[in-house]
Amino acid sequence: MPMAEMPNIVPALPELFLAGVIMLLLMFGVFQRGGLNDNDSGVFRIVSMLSIVSLILAVFLLVPVAGARAVTFSGMFVTDQFAVFCKALVLIAAALGIIVSQDFMERHNVARFEFPILVVFAALGMLLMISANDLISLYVGLEMQSLSLYVMASIQRDDNRATEAGLKYFVLGAVASGLLLYGSSLVYGFAGTTNFDALATLFSGGHEVSTGLVIGIVFILAGLSFKVSAVPFHMWTPDVYEGAPTPVTAFFAVAPKIAALALFLRVMIGPFGDLLVHWQQIIVVVSVLSMALGALAAINQRNIKRLMAYSSIGHVGYALVGLAAGTEQGVKGVLVYLAIYLVMNVGTFACILCMRRGGRMVEGIDDLAGLGKTNPMLAATLVVFMFSLAGIPPLAGFFGKLYVFVAAIEAQLYALAIIGVVASVIGAFYYLRIIKVMYFDEAIDHFDTPIGREMRFVIGVTSVIVVLFFVYPTPILSSAAAAAAALFAG
Repeated sequence: MPMAEMPNIVPALPELFLAGVIMLLLMFGVFQRGGLNDNDSGVFRIVSMLSIVSLILAVFLLVPVAGARAVTFSGMFVTDQFAVFCKALVLIAAALGIIVSQDFMERHNVARFEFPILVVFAALGMLLMISANDLISLYVGLEMQSLSLYVMASIQRDDNRATEAGLKYFVLGAVASGLLLYGSSLVYGFAGTTNFDALATLFSGGHEVSTGLVIGIVFILAGLSFKVSAVPFHMWTPDVYEGAPTPVTAFFAVAPKIAALALFLRVMIGPFGDLLVHWQQIIVVVSVLSMALGALAAINQRNIKRLMAYSSIGHVGYALVGLAAGTEQGVKGVLVYLAIYLVMNVGTFACILCMRRGGRMVEGIDDLAGLGKTNPMLAATLVVFMFSLAGIPPLAGFFGKLYVFVAAIEAQLYALAIIGVVASVIGAFYYLRIIKVMYFDEAIDHFDTPIGREMRFVIGVTSVIVVLFFVYPTPILSSAAAAAAALFAG
């Protein structure tokens, strides 16, 4: 019997490295701590630092695979410039998520070494999602990410809100996984394959598109829409964002969104790119609903984490405008948007994590009253992020929206672009209200000081990038353009 040929493992170097790191860190944590129920912040700090270093090293491991498109593991795994760009964003987001979590976890007695390992494990699942070249490997990566996120949402076991958030996320996530699997089975039944390259070849060759196949694509869209919290599959987002520990919410708002939107692009442009007329209308409707709900539902929110949940729903709607265009320019716009979204949201949540009085987190928007007088530096940075999220020039958030709206106009989706602009104007109200509360409402007690070094670093770097993005946007724009071209070339 002939021996099976050894697959080329070079394209999967970052994933293999992170898998090895996870196993080593698990053993290190267990043997160092000595007891599974102890809270040892020293071990937590060491594992967190090793996890951050590992994630940064994984970014450098992307360099050897940043060239031409490569497919391995029997056609299940693909790497190209699109994958490299999105993976770099995910790894950076995961590293920043661990950095901003450390003080919070120690103060709230949940400094368990398992937390940073769960972040790395979720990041591994996200990398597999981005490089999926088959509906089966797509599902494996998606579930690897999701299982980690369910645990992270409820890691604060003594908090009823956190356990409720984890349970809601798990139950609704299982429903979404079922929708995705059912859609995949329909696609396999009517197309005869689950491989993305085979599906793309089939549909480019004029294969008859049956009703069953279209229904399968709709179910896949439903499952993926849940993962990016797009309307009408957004119902879990506000409750989970509010109930989960704030650093977990910060991670949820960035890394899983980037990975899921990258997967959205990979699936719809890759195997189903030639079926644009069959799924474009669905994306347009989902985008419009997400932008509208994100703009309107956040207006009456009094909890800043719930407000950020509806904000993230709206931002997903803006990103989907680029996908709805179905063009290379649209994909480039989405990738630029994701890079800017990463910086804006990490900075915003870093500011939210600084909202503490008497060692206790405060989450009410009214708690920001008078912050402009009591802590002018924190207030100024939060103003930068609020203006950027609202899309006010010349901050980075404006350019993120500009590129997706221009792509929609070039694809003659004029109504979609107009609705996006109107939703952006409406949504600016609740961002500006936060600024009004900080500078014009009666001042209350100071927030706890000083702010930790890690938090100052994250807030400083992200705010500088947001303010000065327009000065030198070339690295992001050129990388996004190359990534979009690679996706269409594949």
